[in-house]
Amino acid sequence: MDLTPLSQSQLAVASELASPLCAPETAPGATSDLKAAARRLAAHCADYRGADATRSILQLAVTTVPFFALVAVMVYASKHAYWLTLLLAIPAAGFLLRLFIIQHDCGHGSYFPWRTANDTLGRIISVLTFTPYGFWRRAHNQHHASSGNLHRRGVGDINTLTLKEYQSLPPLKRLAYRIYRNPIFLFGVGVPLHFTVLQRIPFGQPFRFREVWRSILALDLAIVVVYGLAAFLIGFKPLLMTAAPMLLLSSIVGGWLFFVQHQFEETHWQRADDWDFQVAAIHGSSYYVLPGILNWFTGNIGLHHIHHLSSMIPNYRLQDCLKASPELQSINRLTLWQSLRCVRLALWDEDARKLITFREARRSMAMA
Repeated sequence: MDLTPLSQSQLAVASELASPLCAPETAPGATSDLKAAARRLAAHCADYRGADATRSILQLAVTTVPFFALVAVMVYASKHAYWLTLLLAIPAAGFLLRLFIIQHDCGHGSYFPWRTANDTLGRIISVLTFTPYGFWRRAHNQHHASSGNLHRRGVGDINTLTLKEYQSLPPLKRLAYRIYRNPIFLFGVGVPLHFTVLQRIPFGQPFRFREVWRSILALDLAIVVVYGLAAFLIGFKPLLMTAAPMLLLSSIVGGWLFFVQHQFEETHWQRADDWDFQVAAIHGSSYYVLPGILNWFTGNIGLHHIHHLSSMIPNYRLQDCLKASPELQSINRLTLWQSLRCVRLALWDEDARKLITFREARRSMAMA
């Protein structure tokens, strides 16, 4: 993965810091240096923790008002000019994605200073995002607690096999994994199916059934009531024609963001004995360098290395934290163009310590 060029001033500061985070993990003493650097950056990020209720309310207002205004126009246009509904589905999906980021912050307890306010708002927004708040919060927090740990994969993650695990699979299971990791299937089928259907089903989930069904079925009931009332007022067809493209687009973009936040070539995975939470947070999460307007719609979630290092920082303070640290600005930078090449990555090579493609895996298997 190529690094995005930094300004001359940033290069000078980064050179002076000589950050051990840029040192190879196999160098002598590299592990202890990485941990020390990660602790230092965690201390820096800690200064930006804590919600500002006024800023949170203002952000919520400038997100929900345009969103519902767009939805109203889309409903009207669905009966007269459906091309306009489809066109407006693009910005509406952006606002819906921004609402999901607010729900996400509520799940971390970082959006309001009060837990009750976070949980209440998170559950309300979940009716719009189709994502059960309590269940998703549990799974996502487990993802944070185990990200980059090869012994704790499977909850809240894109399923990723090591090269050796893939080599040991029988042909049919290899084929199934290749289909799963195909970007057309993953983002065109898997992600929308997960958000709209699989999250409606309480069976087969990795947590206690009672805990799961209460969250999932409560949301299912709320969806039936809220959207049933909407269908009664405006008609089922206009509701479906309005909601479907907006939900489809926002789920695909949201799935892509989650993918690229951890699935880049020089990411970080370790066996449990060597795994360190803060090192994994920094090295295993990307800094997705997006244009300002996309950062706004995605709630700065592209600054994912900071978010994983300190999830109690609300989304509107992530940029402040980044700007105050040239060191954080130079780690795992991934541009929009560079990120497109990540779709081919599919397997973790423990020897090379990087994600590789299926073509590279075949070459490695042929040599072996």
